[in-house]
Amino acid sequence: MLASTPTAALRVRNLRKTFKDVVAVDGLELEVRAGECFGLLGPNGAGKTTTIEICEGLTEPDSGDVELLGMRWKSDAADLRQRLGIQLQETQLADKVTVLETIRLFSSFFRQGPPPAEVIALVQLEEKANARVGGLSGGQKQRLALACALVGDPDFLFLDEPTTGLDPQARRQLWELIERFKLQGRTILLTTHYMDEAEQLCDRVAIMDHGKVIALGTPRELITSIGVEHMVEFSAGGAGKAPEIAALRRMEGVRDVRAENGTIQMQVTALHRAVPALLDELERQGVPLTELRTHSATLEDVFVTLTGRHLRDE
Repeated sequence: MLASTPTAALRVRNLRKTFKDVVAVDGLELEVRAGECFGLLGPNGAGKTTTIEICEGLTEPDSGDVELLGMRWKSDAADLRQRLGIQLQETQLADKVTVLETIRLFSSFFRQGPPPAEVIALVQLEEKANARVGGLSGGQKQRLALACALVGDPDFLFLDEPTTGLDPQARRQLWELIERFKLQGRTILLTTHYMDEAEQLCDRVAIMDHGKVIALGTPRELITSIGVEHMVEFSAGGAGKAPEIAALRRMEGVRDVRAENGTIQMQVTALHRAVPALLDELERQGVPLTELRTHSATLEDVFVTLTGRHLRDE
């Protein structure tokens, strides 16, 4: 089904792009292996979308080199377009055209690909085949946009924040579709700022900030790299009395403590020791605990550790 691809499906070397006085991509180096789902992560403004649009041939870089499926846009554009599937961050489709008509139109752009009915079934829109696009829900429109990216039976699939704005059920449905494409051996480059999405779908991830890759590895490798197993978040105090942060930092097994918006976040190595120690310390200080939450370390915590900021819309 899929054409043969080199070991590295995508190689990006020293990529740079500037808009007016903003450096969107700053000497980026990246390699995506054939057959993997690779996540490009970062907050809005990190350079994710600019990077992916350059790789898709939609934006011209100021400098640097992009090799995709062993080809380059300057010399192999026609062949590349036949082998790629692209779902943009926002896809505007004609509201008065039906789902089936939309898929037939996109299929006409490619030399090969499955029948339109098969593509519609793949994204579970059979019951909406004759419905107009304008009448679809947000999740159904996202699945239709994904179907448009699949009509040419692509070797390489670009998905730019495919689940942004969807409800949890619609997100899970798209996750299942992407997992299915992974099993077919397709190479996927996924951008997202949902860390649970990256941990669920991606074989490897690169975290971007200010146009550069600041961390690269499997989700588990990156989480392990910060040397923290658990996070403790709590609120305490009131009436002008707050916990002494310096005392919390001295507790055994505590790697870091941050205070933000009335909540204190602690990175700890052993949860079963840290929580009792925290309760004892707050009691010693005479500060009442008002809220307590714990969770295992995530990619979000990796980003906070590296940058001091949360990976979210800014």
